[in-house]
Amino acid sequence: MKPDLAELVAPGHTAVVTQECQGAVMGPNAGLAVLAAEARREALPNIVALLPAAREAGVAVVHCLVQRRPDGRGSNHNARIFAGAGKASGKASEKGLDITPGSEGASLLPELGPQPSDLLLTRWHGVGPMGGTDLDSVLRNLGVTTIVVVGVSLNIAIPNLVMDAVNRAYRVVLPRDGVAGYPAEYGAAMIDNSLSLLATVTTTEELIATWQPR
Repeated sequence: MKPDLAELVAPGHTAVVTQECQGAVMGPNAGLAVLAAEARREALPNIVALLPAAREAGVAVVHCLVQRRPDGRGSNHNARIFAGAGKASGKASEKGLDITPGSEGASLLPELGPQPSDLLLTRWHGVGPMGGTDLDSVLRNLGVTTIVVVGVSLNIAIPNLVMDAVNRAYRVVLPRDGVAGYPAEYGAAMIDNSLSLLATVTTTEELIATWQPR
């Protein structure tokens, strides 16, 4: 039975966690242009609308970003996906892959903030924020038991975050129009066939309506 959404995402115990909503991943000069274009088509405008409603309702907003030293020290080198990130130093910046600290690629997209109440967490390694940052501890310190996951990608990081959160006893809400993967059909299949078994799937419109005062 599907849980009551209003109870599930009540502001007192809920946080919106944005995943890699940063220049190098979702920006106009992102390293993987096809993923960025898909994310900007639907997910990004919906996240832009969702975050103010969450903040106004008193829902915590936590942004999870990835960064990398110019020399790559301390970061992963053990999977094919890290080969592109490994080029983030120096000469590869013109390709949108620069995620060195302070760079545009490593920074939150400006349309998402951050606002003063937001928290920003960065990781140096891994394919998801739960194991690469203090996200778990920060959420527990905030009294959070439900997380609303938005961002990219449904190919790797979003499933990783959802599964890690479930394994740590969080309840997870996934607005299907606030996440993206490539190709779009694969992203939809991931939600329908895997993530729907772990998270409550909804839409950003339903969340905004739930958080707006009646």
